[in-house]
Amino acid sequence: MLLASFITRLRALLPPRSDWVAVKRSPRRDLLAGLTVAVVALPLALAFGATSGLGAEAGIATAVVAGAVAAVFGGSNLQVSGPTGAMTVVLVPVVHQFGAGGVLFVGFLAGLVLLALAWAGAGRYVRFLPAPVVEGFTAGIAVVIALQQVPAALGVSAGDQERVWAVAFEALRQYATAPTLAAPLVALSVAALMLIGARRRPVFPFSLIGVVLATLVAVLFNLDLAPIGDLPAGLPAPSFGFIDFGSLTTLLTAVVAVAALAALESLLSATVADGMSVGEQHDPDRELFGQGLANLAAPVFGGIPATAAIARTAVNVRAGAGSKLAALTHSAILLAIVLVAAPLVSKIPLAALAGVLLATTVRMVEVSSLRAMARATRGDAIVLILTFGVTVVFDLVAAVVVGLGVAIIIALRSVARSASLEQVPLDHSDHSREERELMKQHIVAYRLDGPLFFAAAHQFLLELAEVADVRVVILRMARVSTLDATGAQVLGDAIEKLEHRGIVVLISGISEDHGEVLDRLGAAEHLRAGGRVFDDTPSAIRHARNIALADPIPA
Repeated sequence: MLLASFITRLRALLPPRSDWVAVKRSPRRDLLAGLTVAVVALPLALAFGATSGLGAEAGIATAVVAGAVAAVFGGSNLQVSGPTGAMTVVLVPVVHQFGAGGVLFVGFLAGLVLLALAWAGAGRYVRFLPAPVVEGFTAGIAVVIALQQVPAALGVSAGDQERVWAVAFEALRQYATAPTLAAPLVALSVAALMLIGARRRPVFPFSLIGVVLATLVAVLFNLDLAPIGDLPAGLPAPSFGFIDFGSLTTLLTAVVAVAALAALESLLSATVADGMSVGEQHDPDRELFGQGLANLAAPVFGGIPATAAIARTAVNVRAGAGSKLAALTHSAILLAIVLVAAPLVSKIPLAALAGVLLATTVRMVEVSSLRAMARATRGDAIVLILTFGVTVVFDLVAAVVVGLGVAIIIALRSVARSASLEQVPLDHSDHSREERELMKQHIVAYRLDGPLFFAAAHQFLLELAEVADVRVVILRMARVSTLDATGAQVLGDAIEKLEHRGIVVLISGISEDHGEVLDRLGAAEHLRAGGRVFDDTPSAIRHARNIALADPIPA
């Protein structure tokens, strides 16, 4: 019985036949998408490898090995995995204290943790993470990555300080004693090319163009710029670095951070990919399983911990990818580049890679989303700012713990304040007959009771998404006691999904405070503009009947 359960669970985590059926649909389009992503990923892999402290070759090894393994075993057809900026933030202190062996060991243990999470079915619970926590540590990661690039962008050596803000300050102090223009100009030029070019042609590999031009200028004019250094002509030979048992407890914090970050970033990226595509739906537990195997494989070849990359996944989707063949092609092309052009790649200036990452950090932060989240409610603003601050000053694990803890406290406090006991008269009217009459006209009304906040909002979205054979949906919100930024965001997503299917959405009975939250996040502006927000339900029902009569669903 136990063996049968084990086999059943293992089969649920292994790639199904449908993954490979998808490969046959449009292989040419997948191959072209893989080529596009590889061109974009090459400078990023080099830069993240160099920033991690293990060298550019570690970034390439991660993109090739982890990218291929995660593509085969992951739960999304569209994901592209490899080294990311967020992961380097966790790894820099490990390299500083334990060297390369510590990083390899952390990656391997994190892979085991991800496999355990996948086996336990933990993938589905990541969606409960509040939106302000996600936005806060994403913005904090961007700032940390930018601070890490200050030494290379200024052309000075990085100090041995543990905190990134101290490293950046020391780099500025060194630069002030003997300022030069070459490195800052190269870094800023590459960053500017990427940011300006992305506005005009988002899929075009401006990062690669910038790095190539910077390398040519550095070589032709013999600029005093530190290069990446020699790369191996191929992947490193299989090896593994072990550390003594006494250091294991110290590394456990980094292991938890890497595993949590890999799980969170991968599942968020898969969700983004689903939203950008038509008919795609990732399996969260299989995605964790694939990321776990990828992080077991990468350290064997000297790679750093990996996760799915939102930016590269988005490029993959925009380039027309429809199956895992695209991500596998991306890994194969990167390997071919290393085998053929390693001597040329080794001449790339570190300042150019710093420019790539500086531009990446700017694109990571969505100012409008941060502003809307901060203005939604006072509690959301507190969670956002705290998570951001702890990420920059301390580390990611502490940031998520603090942000989630404060969010829970604020949410519970809000629920407690909204609780009330009200005596109401008994109502014997036959509501079921009225509801049947509405359903005949393809009109359905949903009454939302109690709090709509981060823990309950996603279930609401799943239930509302199941609505079928309906022309008009009325959302009765008079009994909603609490609405936070995540609830408003999910409500807006639900409305968007229904409207995308041609269903008209009406809202009735919304309070002034909840209406302000929806308006700040842009979830109900078009409904107000279209006259689809009503003070009471009878008015909404009359309007719905007019819509149903004017544009009925064919029988």
